[in-house]
Amino acid sequence: MAKAGQGGLEALTAGLPRENKGLPPVEQWNPPFCGDIDMRIAADGTWFYQKTPIGRQSLVKLFASILKREGEKYVLVTPVEKVGLVVDDAPFLAVELKVDHGAEGQILTFRTNVDDWVVAGPGHALRFEQQADTGGLKPYLHVRRDLWAKVTRALFYDLVGLGEEREIGGIAMFGVVSQGEFFAMAEASAVREFA
Repeated sequence: MAKAGQGGLEALTAGLPRENKGLPPVEQWNPPFCGDIDMRIAADGTWFYQKTPIGRQSLVKLFASILKREGEKYVLVTPVEKVGLVVDDAPFLAVELKVDHGAEGQILTFRTNVDDWVVAGPGHALRFEQQADTGGLKPYLHVRRDLWAKVTRALFYDLVGLGEEREIGGIAMFGVVSQGEFFAMAEASAVREFA
């Protein structure tokens, strides 16, 4: 684990390989679990260490690259250790949307708060969860390794503006298309009530 005199963040980053060629292969690493650390990703995407926001974006990006989900638990993984952290909602936020049109029709590309670019479609689904308290929808985008980004409210309104109705299983559904895949948000009749 940590060497004498090293803090938690320094010990964790010291265990990472130094080559910078894409995302680390965390799915291949299975080090021992060393316990939870006082790290949290807030619902607004802010990363905290010992209740203090991590101000260096490069450090946030580094930690995001070694984030992994194991069941319901989130962990940071290096080749030598694995530590748990708390995620309030989703570990990432989708903060920017580009809309293009190609051979397969509309293409929705999202940028996350850690500068990952993700194209919605095969392998990167959009999902819409109904909120029990308000009945509204919370949109999410699959980023990688069972990790999701919550789509910001502004981008959600953009998605609604790009939406269309399609019949699925005899039910008119409202949703959005990217790379030829239709991602249903809700029954079209429910959306019409809010319009």
